Amino acid sequence: MNKISNILMFILIIIFILSIFKYYLSDKNIVIKKTNRTNMDEILKQKIVDLPVLSNDTNNVIEFNDSFEHEINENKKRSFWELLKSK
Repeated sequence: MNKISNILMFILIIIFILSIFKYYLSDKNIVIKKTNRTNMDEILKQKIVDLPVLSNDTNNVIEFNDSFEHEINENKKRSFWELLKSK
Protein backbone atom coordinates (compact mmCIF):
# COMPACT_ATOMS: atom_id res chain seq x y z
CA MET A 1 0.00 0.00 0.00
CA ASN A 2 2.80 2.38 0.88
CA LYS A 3 4.55 1.73 -2.42
CA ILE A 4 1.40 2.54 -4.37
CA SER A 5 0.91 5.83 -2.54
CA ASN A 6 4.55 6.77 -3.19
CA ILE A 7 4.16 6.07 -6.90
CA LEU A 8 0.92 8.04 -7.00
CA MET A 9 2.53 11.02 -5.27
CA PHE A 10 5.49 10.88 -7.63
CA ILE A 11 3.19 10.88 -10.66
CA LEU A 12 1.19 13.81 -9.28
CA ILE A 13 4.36 15.82 -8.67
CA ILE A 14 5.58 15.12 -12.20
CA ILE A 15 2.23 16.17 -13.66
CA PHE A 16 2.29 19.35 -11.60
CA ILE A 17 5.81 20.27 -12.71
CA LEU A 18 5.01 19.54 -16.36
CA SER A 19 1.87 21.68 -16.23
CA ILE A 20 3.88 24.56 -14.78
CA PHE A 21 6.47 24.29 -17.54
CA LYS A 22 3.73 24.08 -20.15
CA TYR A 23 2.15 27.29 -18.86
CA TYR A 24 5.40 29.25 -18.55
CA LEU A 25 6.58 28.22 -21.98
CA SER A 26 3.27 28.97 -23.67
CA ASP A 27 2.99 31.75 -26.23
CA LYS A 28 0.23 33.45 -24.25
CA ASN A 29 2.42 33.81 -21.18
CA ILE A 30 5.40 35.01 -23.22
CA VAL A 31 3.29 37.74 -24.81
CA ILE A 32 2.00 38.82 -21.40
CA LYS A 33 5.54 39.02 -20.02
CA LYS A 34 6.73 41.09 -22.98
CA THR A 35 3.87 43.57 -22.67
CA ASN A 36 4.46 43.92 -18.93
CA ARG A 37 8.15 44.58 -19.51
CA THR A 38 7.51 47.22 -22.14
CA ASN A 39 4.88 48.89 -19.97
CA MET A 40 7.26 48.86 -17.03
CA ASP A 41 9.98 50.50 -19.11
CA GLU A 42 7.60 53.24 -20.18
CA ILE A 43 6.41 53.83 -16.61
CA LEU A 44 9.98 54.01 -15.32
CA LYS A 45 11.04 56.40 -18.07
CA GLN A 46 8.12 58.67 -17.24
CA LYS A 47 8.93 58.63 -13.53
CA ILE A 48 12.60 59.35 -14.15
CA VAL A 49 11.74 62.45 -16.15
CA ASP A 50 9.55 63.76 -13.31
CA LEU A 51 12.24 63.39 -10.63
CA PRO A 52 13.41 66.67 -9.13
CA VAL A 53 17.12 67.40 -8.85
CA LEU A 54 18.12 68.39 -5.33
CA SER A 55 20.88 70.85 -4.68
CA ASN A 56 23.89 69.84 -2.64
CA ASP A 57 23.70 71.41 0.82
CA THR A 58 26.21 69.23 2.63
CA ASN A 59 29.29 71.42 2.30
CA ASN A 60 31.28 71.77 5.53
CA VAL A 61 28.73 69.85 7.57
CA ILE A 62 31.13 67.35 9.13
CA GLU A 63 33.62 68.88 11.54
CA PHE A 64 36.37 66.81 13.03
CA ASN A 65 36.49 66.95 16.81
CA ASP A 66 39.96 66.15 18.09
CA SER A 67 39.28 66.70 21.81
CA PHE A 68 38.69 62.99 22.31
CA GLU A 69 42.17 62.25 21.03
CA HIS A 70 43.63 64.64 23.61
CA GLU A 71 41.72 62.88 26.40
CA ILE A 72 43.15 59.53 25.41
CA ASN A 73 46.69 60.91 25.27
CA GLU A 74 46.36 62.48 28.71
CA ASN A 75 45.43 59.17 30.36
CA LYS A 76 47.99 56.48 31.01
CA LYS A 77 48.89 54.23 28.15
CA ARG A 78 46.80 51.14 27.63
CA SER A 79 48.18 47.75 26.90
CA PHE A 80 46.26 44.56 26.37
CA TRP A 81 48.97 42.34 27.80
CA GLU A 82 49.15 44.37 30.98
CA LEU A 83 45.49 43.70 31.59
CA LEU A 84 46.17 39.98 31.63
CA LYS A 85 48.92 40.18 34.20
CA SER A 86 47.89 39.28 37.71
CA LYS A 87 48.79 41.63 40.53
